[in-house]
Amino acid sequence: MSKYTIGVDLGGTTITAGLVNDKYEIVYKVGCDTNLPRPASEVEKSIADLCLRICRDKKLDITKDIQWVGIGTPGSVNTATGVVEFNANFGYRDWSLQADMEKLLGCKVYIENDANAAAYGEYVNGGAKGAKYAVVITLGTGIGSGIIINGKIFSGFNYAGAELGHLVIVKDGRPCMCGRNGCWEKYASARALTEDTKEAMQAHPDNMMWKLVGGDINRVNAKTAFDGMRAGDELATQVVNNFLEYVGCGITSVINIFQPEILCIGGGISREGEALLAPVRAYVDKEEYAREGDRRTKIVAAKLNNDAGVLGAATLGMQNQ
Repeated sequence: MSKYTIGVDLGGTTITAGLVNDKYEIVYKVGCDTNLPRPASEVEKSIADLCLRICRDKKLDITKDIQWVGIGTPGSVNTATGVVEFNANFGYRDWSLQADMEKLLGCKVYIENDANAAAYGEYVNGGAKGAKYAVVITLGTGIGSGIIINGKIFSGFNYAGAELGHLVIVKDGRPCMCGRNGCWEKYASARALTEDTKEAMQAHPDNMMWKLVGGDINRVNAKTAFDGMRAGDELATQVVNNFLEYVGCGITSVINIFQPEILCIGGGISREGEALLAPVRAYVDKEEYAREGDRRTKIVAAKLNNDAGVLGAATLGMQNQ
């Protein structure tokens, strides 16, 4: 029988666990609500219940048939000690997640920051497959990011690296929750696009985007301006173009620093496909330091969407092989 692994994507709203085979395919998934706020021990029990449920449903023995369980969690994750040093979303400090889960499950457990795990999933069997050097950018509520260098996750000496969303692209710009002003994620995240779309619509109460949301400003999302642009609306096109310039500005800086073989863009906005990617590539072509070189970074959409975190977590043991 093939050996399986289990990957857990621990989110602020949902916990998802998946069974992964030796072809790096998710063959079975289960999930539950995270139900925050609650003690860390209760979250651990929910993770354990999902892993054991997978084994029960698929008639597997977690100690014999599962090579390891990997967990991607928000926060600063010390992979050497297995401790989540700080998880702001959950309010936990010095959380001994790895040791606690190994006691609960009786098998080897690996942990990693959730954005790093998602990036590793794209590297293993997604948009960055086959690249020894890759960067994965997720345009969501903020900007998540993961960096793969020579096939390994890069997280810095203090396990807090790869926070690319907090590159400053506008000096003294919009205030960010990290304490700085002008961070990339305040201009190029899905949330930023949604907020900029709302602001433009409120300044132009007769604009056609109001029809797209049935007159309800609360229905505006990151897709609204793209839909308006496709319908030929000038204001929506302006909002999208401004957003794409901010995306391109940050990505150019990331490429200049790391020169990855592949840079993947994920998050819901990546489903816009070439409407997103083509203008960003054009921006980078004008601005990138190595634009005259023969070897250039390939900018592509991420492929795994919501499965990236599960697959990346499930393959974390490969980092130690």
